[in-house]
Amino acid sequence: MPLYDYIYGTMDENSDTLYEKSIERAEDRVDVVHLTHLTTPESIYHLRIGLASFASYPFSYRWFMRLLWPFTSLSMLFTLFYARLFVAESNSFKKLNLQSWIIPRYNLQYLLKWRKDAINNMIEKAILEADEKGVNVLSLGLMNQGEELNMNGEVYIHKYPKLKVRVVDGSRLTAAVVINSLPKATTNVVMTGNLTKVAYTIAYALCQRGVQVSTLRLDEYEKLRSYVPREFVNQLVHLSSEALSSNKNWLPRKAMSAVRVAGVLQALEGWEMHECGTSFRLSDLDQVWEACLSHGFQPLSLPHH
Repeated sequence: MPLYDYIYGTMDENSDTLYEKSIERAEDRVDVVHLTHLTTPESIYHLRIGLASFASYPFSYRWFMRLLWPFTSLSMLFTLFYARLFVAESNSFKKLNLQSWIIPRYNLQYLLKWRKDAINNMIEKAILEADEKGVNVLSLGLMNQGEELNMNGEVYIHKYPKLKVRVVDGSRLTAAVVINSLPKATTNVVMTGNLTKVAYTIAYALCQRGVQVSTLRLDEYEKLRSYVPREFVNQLVHLSSEALSSNKNWLPRKAMSAVRVAGVLQALEGWEMHECGTSFRLSDLDQVWEACLSHGFQPLSLPHH
């Protein structure tokens, strides 16, 4: 209760009763869950349970964060032994109730092979919990959808074929955003880095549109050749060059990842299929792109060099 209401006797007598009724009220049904995870030890401060001023901006290292190392160490120790996911935030969009669930594991732990089974078990429990609560769609964010980890989520679909919750990896929308963000006059695209399901799909779609796709490493070139149909193989080129510089993965304010948006679109459009695994039709890219624009989502405007 407010202190001054208690001192001066202005407290509403119904406050306690109202509070008790509010906490007894059944939880609102969640429509869409975005399952993500911690990235670095300092990322805990960017959640709502951390510092509000930090949480309102993309991550950037600041000198005074060194002074917080005791708290950072304690949070790392806590997440080491705490093996349950937690709700980071709840929002609403149109007619949907949205939540973000956090797996208390860091990027580095996802790269350790001996942590693979433990992390997969946590993701699996999250999917089953969402299914039990009647969630319509669960999107796998960041490294929760790795091909080596769980075959882009396909492992869970095969293990639980009767799942009612739809599992989404966002690959269709991610590929559609990249393709439709390219300048219209683009004739050649250089692809580098780890080739994923999204990269293969982008390369296939670009070759189909007559855009030449170049790779910097021979092994990347051979992988793409095995994925792209024979009639489009002549659009692939191998370049002998040093790797290009990479960009940071932090989103600016008021921006959402394509994976998270894909989960929202899945629920808004009422699509019944799962979007995970290793394959889908190229025609799906146009469908998800049109749905994205119709609901008011727009790609980030980035400068073209």
